[in-house]
Formats: sequence, C-alpha cells, structure tokens
Amino acid sequence: MRDDSFLYQQNGGYFAQVAANLEEEAAAELAAWGAEGLNPIPRGVYFNAEPVVLYRILLQTRLCTRILAPLRHFPCHSTKYLYKTAMALPWEKLLGLEQSFKINARVSDSRVGHSRYAALCLKDAIVDRFQQQLGGRPNVDRRQPDLVFDLHIRSNRAVISLDLAGESLHRRGYRQDSGEAPIQETLAAALVDFSGWDGVRPLVDPFCGSGTILAEALLRRANIPPGQLRRRFGLHNLPDFSPPLWRQVREEADAARQTLPAGLLAGSDQSKKAVHMARRNLARLPQGDQVALQVCPLQALPPINNAVIVTNPPYGIRLGDQAAAVALVRELGSFLKHHCTGSTACLYFGDPRLLKEIGLKPSRKKKLNNGGLEGVAACYEMY
Repeated sequence: MRDDSFLYQQNGGYFAQVAANLEEEAAAELAAWGAEGLNPIPRGVYFNAEPVVLYRILLQTRLCTRILAPLRHFPCHSTKYLYKTAMALPWEKLLGLEQSFKINARVSDSRVGHSRYAALCLKDAIVDRFQQQLGGRPNVDRRQPDLVFDLHIRSNRAVISLDLAGESLHRRGYRQDSGEAPIQETLAAALVDFSGWDGVRPLVDPFCGSGTILAEALLRRANIPPGQLRRRFGLHNLPDFSPPLWRQVREEADAARQTLPAGLLAGSDQSKKAVHMARRNLARLPQGDQVALQVCPLQALPPINNAVIVTNPPYGIRLGDQAAAVALVRELGSFLKHHCTGSTACLYFGDPRLLKEIGLKPSRKKKLNNGGLEGVAACYEMY
C-alpha cells in the first residue's frame, strides 16, 4: 500500500460497531441501504460500500453505534512498532492544525497490554508527524473533538480507523433531557423493530419517561433520518469526501419523509417531570407535536386494545427499590392480561430477574444491552 493512501480507499471496506445480539439485524439494515460483502462478527459487521451507500448509511442507520473507515491494519507486537507505523500515515490529509482529535483504544490478547498507553503512543505519532511535516500540531480534546480515531489491537494485529460520525450514532440530538438510566436510542429503535410494529396499528408507551421509544417510532414511521440533527460528521474530513454527493443524499432523504397519521403514537407516565421532558425532546423532531402524551399512572390508564405496546418498565435502578419494581411489573402483567385485548406488548426488562414476575408467557425474547447493562426484551400476544 502506498503511504499516501488509506485502507478503505483500497478496498471500499468499512466496519459498523453494534450492540451485542444486534449483529444480524444491523447487517440486514446495512444491506437494505445497499451495503455488500456483509460479515457479521460479535458486536460488529464488516461491509463494503460505494460512497453514496456509505453516506446513506451514516445518515439513516438506526441500529449501528459507530461506522469506522479503516486507515491501516498491521501486525503489532510492540508500542514502538505502533508508533513507527502510525508516523508513516498521512494524518495531514485528514486533520488540520486548527482542529482537535481524540483516540478511542481497545486492546485484547496482545503483547501491547494497556489501551491507554496504546492510545498515548498513537497520539504521540500523530503529533510528531505534524511537527515533522508542518511545524505545528493539532490539539487533543476528549470532550468535543473535531475527529475521533479508533485503535483496536487484538491478537497482536492493529487496526487504526476514522470514526465517520465522530461520536456514537445513538446520540441523535433530540434527547436533551433525560431521567435516570434512560434507554439508549439504538436500543429503543431495536425494540420497535422487535415488536413487529407495522406502522399501521397504534403504538403506545405507558412508561414513556423522556420519550425515547416514541421518538424512535416517529423517526421510523415518518421516514426521518436519525442523523438529521447531527451538525458534523468525521466523514467530512475524508480526503475523498464529496460535498455535492452528500447534499444529494440529504435531499433524497428529505424528499422521502412521510406524514405521521394522527393518533398513531401515544405515551404516558405517572411523572409530570418525565412527560415534560418527553414533550421537549419530541418537539425537536419534525411532527413531534403529533405524539399524544399525558400524565397518568398505569393504574388509571384506559384499556389499550388492538395496539402495539412498547415500553421499558421502571426497575430497581430507576425506582430505587427492588420490591417496588417487582410490584409494578406484576401490576403491568395484570393490566396487559385484562385490559389489552388483541394487543402485542414488547417489554424491555433492564433487570432480567423481573421477567419471571410479569406472569405471562412470552412469544419470543432476546437478550439486549442498554449501554453496559444486560437486559432482555420479551414480546407477549394478548388474545
């Protein structure tokens, strides 16, 4: 490989990071946008994409956490060789002196045993390359960098990549207000999919919290790109980035939006503060004011018949009391059984132990993580 080119330019290959147990669903989503050569592995999917497909994926993905463009991969048995190899990369093609960067590093089963030290060596190589070539250096910014580089060393093989979003793609931009232990946006999107919702039957969230599940349902039904509120992407710093093609992709996405049918999405919560947060968050999305919200405890809700119920019931972390969480889940099970004729319920239990307290037999279930917490999603058919 020439020193003035990057790996993704040679083979058109990229890597999507995804949450555990969502690899197959993410691969299907990538394929729907035109990706090829799909190869799911634990917590990720390798894929190939032409620029127009890559741009669409970055703007439209609902399930992927990060999209990485590999810059170089190489055997790596020492930090000395990591530094030497990184020094040869033309970082000045990606990063300007006036810009900032940070490095995310992960190391496993390798002679290089410390991710922080590996990140420090890569940072030194980038800075020294700039000093050598341009007589100056960009700054490191761990909070709001212009670019994020990813370093992964496993079994003594290193991959250096550029994060094409610049931050986790679960941060859509609409959720400025949230309560304790909120559900991640990518997980909420996966729950909406897992529920089997067809976009025709009403979707209801009786524990709406800050409105994340309802927001993800809105994005899907109205065909609104999840990345539409993002102001900048690391993609823009690629040497072969095409602004006209990016504008074309965004215009195509805008033209494909749909109107949200009245009365299709509704949510409630016993917390007035939570409903206020949900209103504020949904107001940041087009048609967010079409989502019906009310302050109402589960015990006072009217029947929810012939609908799809998607919700994340409060559990120990959010309630602060495991006994209260058990009692609430049992009440929810009774409500579903007696007041939700013809409905499908998709519930996410942040504490998997609560699954046995619902008193209902799931038609299907799936382990899913919310950030670093292990939970389980379960669907129930109410006849």
